[in-house]
Amino acid sequence: MSDEHPTKHMTGAPWRNFYGRFKGKGLRDAQQAYLNEDLVALSPGKVDWEDNPDRAPLNLSGLFAERPVWLEIGFGGGEHMVHQASQNPDVGIIGCEPYINGVAMLLGKIRKANLDNVAVYPGDVRNMFDVLPEESIDKAFLLYPDPWPKKRHHRRRFVTPEHLEPLHQVMKPGAIFRVATDIPDYVRQTLEEVPRAGFEWLAEGPGDWRLSWEDWISTRYEQKALREGRVPHYLTFRRL
Repeated sequence: MSDEHPTKHMTGAPWRNFYGRFKGKGLRDAQQAYLNEDLVALSPGKVDWEDNPDRAPLNLSGLFAERPVWLEIGFGGGEHMVHQASQNPDVGIIGCEPYINGVAMLLGKIRKANLDNVAVYPGDVRNMFDVLPEESIDKAFLLYPDPWPKKRHHRRRFVTPEHLEPLHQVMKPGAIFRVATDIPDYVRQTLEEVPRAGFEWLAEGPGDWRLSWEDWISTRYEQKALREGRVPHYLTFRRL
């Protein structure tokens, strides 16, 4: 008998290995309350295979009216997503994050900021790619993703065809894709793989990757990197 995984789950979903964490230390009572009380109302729609086995596209017009739609891939503790939503009330932002502790942190920030232009999916962004309409995303963010530093784990990084090809499919022509990382080898792989997936790197000089974006807010992950002596890189791409 083969030890290989089947190509699909019983639900019909493709078999997708996930290597990150879904949950960390225990949630505080307030964080559990955010999950119980706010998460369903902030859902972007039916994303999971169990709820949407036919993979019907999400109704983004019903979700955000006619506002442009941005996507944050792995929002961590939610600082950047809340900042962007607060500064851009004319935009709708979908955040995807499988780590439930981060989701709870974001929900608390959303409640405090009283935002009405955000949606939250507590799961793998690849499921979201399945149901986003083609060419529907105006901007996407990948900020301090898991670096998977060991060479044998580089295939687990987001900047691989498994993730970049469906990202390209859901982004509009001319849409902007921002990547921030403090890991030099992640920069290397990003600059190799993202252009191959149909994106153009927009840098014209060193300041375009050494200096943060004008609307940037430094996240707790970036502050940790700076304390430990690592240098952030800010990479901007345009979808061709």
